[in-house]
Amino acid sequence: MIRQPNRFRRAVSALVATSVLLGVGGCGKGDPKDAELRRKQAEHLLAEADFAVNLREWTRAEGLLLKATEVAPDEAEIWVSLGAARVLRGDKAQARTAYEKALSLYAGTASEKSGAPAEPWLRQVHILALLGREKDARALLEKAGRRLDGNREVKAFIDGRELDRLLADPAFAKVRL
Repeated sequence: MIRQPNRFRRAVSALVATSVLLGVGGCGKGDPKDAELRRKQAEHLLAEADFAVNLREWTRAEGLLLKATEVAPDEAEIWVSLGAARVLRGDKAQARTAYEKALSLYAGTASEKSGAPAEPWLRQVHILALLGREKDARALLEKAGRRLDGNREVKAFIDGRELDRLLADPAFAKVRL
């Protein structure tokens, strides 16, 4: 019997898939061939982790994601996926460590320059919510609204009350600390 993936598995799978779509090509230093090899290796690990998530094999998914962080340590979404796998496995302390690593990576890429992308700001809001720091998430969202004044993504996120929707989502609650 083939079971349809539930909303939660789709959400975790989307986190893993996002890591691939964001591209892990920036993880290699020096030789372009080495960077390409590392990118392919990370993609392979992420695909395997996605498969493990679909099978609800959290420990296996965690191990694969941990290897992916070794291959591509600067890819924040891999750290988010690792944190989610750890929550599901029941290791909230290690999940917190992974989520905080992702938060620091996004904080390092957020810019307050005019025309700066909203994604690093909004991803930090998301991760703060995963960490159970709702007040900090709301404060950062407000700050992003001021600093990135006129940014459509931030405005839509605020006007659409996306943070409230995220916090009310049962799938999100399963991977939240």
